[in-house]
Amino acid sequence: MRHRKVRELMTRDVVRVRQDAPFKEIVRLLTEHQVTALPVVDDQDRPLGVVSEKDLLRKSTDQSGSADLLPLPDPEAWERAKAEGTKAEELMSAPAVCARPEWSVVEAARLMEVQNVKRLPVVDESDKLIGIVSRRDLLGVFLRDDEAIRLEIVQDVLARTLGRDPSSITVEVREGQVVLSGSVPFKGMLAAVDRMCMSVDGVVSVSDHLSFDVDDTA
Repeated sequence: MRHRKVRELMTRDVVRVRQDAPFKEIVRLLTEHQVTALPVVDDQDRPLGVVSEKDLLRKSTDQSGSADLLPLPDPEAWERAKAEGTKAEELMSAPAVCARPEWSVVEAARLMEVQNVKRLPVVDESDKLIGIVSRRDLLGVFLRDDEAIRLEIVQDVLARTLGRDPSSITVEVREGQVVLSGSVPFKGMLAAVDRMCMSVDGVVSVSDHLSFDVDDTA
């Protein structure tokens, strides 16, 4: 089985800013390019951090307003520093959490989950920025064609990995939902078949109606 790589899903034409980019330039670029965040890079085009709309909005919440507004909790020191920042290096979230182009969708998604970020700058072997991948990009695997998913299960999961004759199991895929019917030699194979089908990119769910010849779990 082959998980899609970050290089296949990432955006290559990345809008970025230098570390000394002023506040208003960042806002202008976000608006013009209709993005919610920008990588901040040094003079060698290596990511230092990411500046997002959320980072910039701290400027608004820090401004004094009407006494009728609900009071906000006192900001922590780092939040106050960001609210007072005027350049990208003062406003960004750092350090940059980056991905490599050869990573799989699974690896990138796990890093996003662990680091609680919505996007990952993608860097090459010299740590230079070559792309950016977002949660939305990773979700794109679920737009895979049903027939492509079915063929991958038949050829890679059943035939190549499990060594099964594809004619012994019927695979139907509709809107990413996989239905298996047929038989396997041993009951212990059922969980493995389901698990491997579920790991195919684009699969939403797996429902099996498989029978078995021998109960090897008894």
